Amino acid sequence: MGEDGLFSKLEELGIETRTIEHKPMFTVEDSIELRGDLPGGHCKSLFLKNKKGELWLVVMLEDKRLNIKALGSRLESGRLSFCSPERLWQYLGVIPGSVTPFSVINDLDRLVTVVLDQDMMKLSPLHYHPLRNDKTTVITPDDLIKFLSSEGYAPQVLDLNFDQDA
Repeated sequence: MGEDGLFSKLEELGIETRTIEHKPMFTVEDSIELRGDLPGGHCKSLFLKNKKGELWLVVMLEDKRLNIKALGSRLESGRLSFCSPERLWQYLGVIPGSVTPFSVINDLDRLVTVVLDQDMMKLSPLHYHPLRNDKTTVITPDDLIKFLSSEGYAPQVLDLNFDQDA
């Protein structure tokens, strides 16, 4: 599903959003450079897998550094690694630089587990790409949960502040 389908779904759920157009962003650094003084939580999304092929979408504040080893231990998943662009497209229907919690709309078999940063969920509004990296959509944390729930997800809200030596 593309951004039109996403926006239709959000409207159907009564979720109000605002979307800003900008040049494509591929990194957090691009985002910082382009956004100016937009208030709220600026976020990044990481698509991870383990050796069994289980999948996680981890959504967190952009300035946090994820300790993948510690997260794997907390999730009892074993060692986690980043997914390939091909797997990203296969399961979430987006390209690198466009990963977003909204992309679960394309996980038709509901194989992805969603993990949300608890610190991120304390900020409002939150900023995510709407399935493409040349736009940013603003949404409240409660509406993000409403959207994820409507798609059949019960996201895990976790403390992602790990000791980097763990």
